[in-house]
This record gives sequence, structure tokens and C-alpha cells, in this order.
Amino acid sequence: MTRSPLALAALATVAVPGLDAYDVRRPVHPGADVDVAVVVDSVRQRWVVRAPQHPAAGAALEAEVALLEALGPFVDDDRLPFAVPRPVGFAHLPEGGRASVHREVPGRPLRLEALRPGPGLAAAVGRALAAVHELPTSVVENAGLPVYDAAGYRERRQAEVDEAARTGLVPASLLRRWEELLEDVAMWRFRPTVVHGDLSSTHVLVSDGAVTGVLDWGSAMVADPADDLSWLLVAAPQDAVDSILEAYLLRRTELTDPHLADRALLAGELALARWLLHGVRAHRQDVVDDAVQMLHDLEEHTRVDEAAAAF
Repeated sequence: MTRSPLALAALATVAVPGLDAYDVRRPVHPGADVDVAVVVDSVRQRWVVRAPQHPAAGAALEAEVALLEALGPFVDDDRLPFAVPRPVGFAHLPEGGRASVHREVPGRPLRLEALRPGPGLAAAVGRALAAVHELPTSVVENAGLPVYDAAGYRERRQAEVDEAARTGLVPASLLRRWEELLEDVAMWRFRPTVVHGDLSSTHVLVSDGAVTGVLDWGSAMVADPADDLSWLLVAAPQDAVDSILEAYLLRRTELTDPHLADRALLAGELALARWLLHGVRAHRQDVVDDAVQMLHDLEEHTRVDEAAAAF
């Protein structure tokens, strides 16, 4: 079921008694499987209402709400140096499940291309990620979200590569590269941490050189901290990456993980395999074609890099 912004605004007024909706609009980046709207009340406060489109999305939303409630105290005592959504009301849906409402988290989406080296925003991003990875794993376990040990997570990645290989659409040289990295046991000796699991520019909000908020925690789990670093290592300017990693490592305690960056780069490559699998499972030929093109671009890029390293 997909709901209109007006229907979502009505749910918000039920969830938060006294909320007088003045305006409602779709967000710039709507979520998948969840209907989202931004409601502006009569005193210009902004609220976000989220309603699941199907039962599986409803269960995921409930787990995310439990996690967000557990994260609140870590925000309050500054162990998390940014805001997270704080659900303040719920509205039961006729088909089952609940819509949730929270105040809009301030800030604008992070622009990776604008990151610069030094002690500014790049370092703030590194510290914010480290703070997430320093959270006790019990906050995820108690919310009923997935928990992996290092060996189990490596097996999960191997299963993804095996499934992608069966499509026959992944270049053979990439498959060999991935297999070799997955078979390197030393590379997969890491301490699992809380990870956000779906970090992107739209989920990290910033303002005045600081990280102000992190959104969309529904993919959180206990797993490989390299996953949360992957998008930065792949897409941010290289000189800014150095500042991110330096600030990250300084903020982490008892971190001995010499292969963290290697696994982060591999996670970026395997994201293309997951995009391919998404297209295959959803019977989306446009997604499959897009993934195949990116895989071939990656294969060419890695071939050039390996040739250069040989000299």
C-alpha cells in the first residue's frame, strides 16, 4: 500500500496529539518499502511520519524504533556526537503495524565531493563513524537486529559472491580477485561492532562543519566496521579520506585491524554484486544492465591498477 502525503499527515495528527498540520510534502529522498512525508505544523516545526507499505517493512520499522529508543541515551550524554530520529508518537494502521512520527533531524545531506583534508568536516565524519562502532553491541542485539561474528560474516560475503557468479554476468577476473581476498583468513580477523549498514550521503546530515544527524537505522547490525567506511573510501576525495581515517582511528579504542581499509574497498566492490543480484531477483533489466556496466568498468579499473603495480 502506498499512501498519499495527506494520508500520512492525518496519521501524524493521530500519532502526536495536538499536532496541527499546516503543510505536508514528500521528502527529497523517499525511503523504500516505507511511505514518508514531512509535516509542517502551525508553528513551523517539522515532523517526519513513516508508515510501512507491507508487513515485512512493518517488522523492520519496529526493530528500528527499538534501536532508536536505545540510542537516545547515547545521544544525550554525547557518546554519539550527532542526533538520531527520536520517535515521539505512533498511529496504528488498519491493516496492522504502526506509523511512527519524529521531529525532523536538522542538517543537510553530506556532499562527499565537498570534503577537504584537515580537522574540519572530514575529521568530524571519521569521529562520528567511530562513535557508532564504539557502541555496545547489546543495543543491536536487544533490538532483534542481526548479529554476526567475523567468520559468519565472511561466509555471508562468500555466499553473495557465489550467487553472483551463478548469474554468469560477473567478469571472471573479478570473481578470482574476490575469491582470493575471501580466502585470505588473516584479512577477516576483526572484532565485530555495531554498524549502521546503509550509510550514504542522504543518511548523514551536516551543518557548519559538523555531523548533525544520522538517519535510517533499519539496516543496523553487529558486523564488519569496514562496511560503514566503504562508501567513503570509494567516493570521497583521496586527501579527505586520509583525514577521515586518521580521525576515525584516533577515536576508536583497542583497534588492531590492519586490513580494515582492504575490507572496506572490497565491500565497495561487492556492493556492485549485490546491485546485480537485486536486479535479477526483482526482474529489473535496467538494474541488471546498470550493474553489469559498473562491473565491467571495475574490472577494467582493477586491471589497469594491477598492471601499474607490476612496474
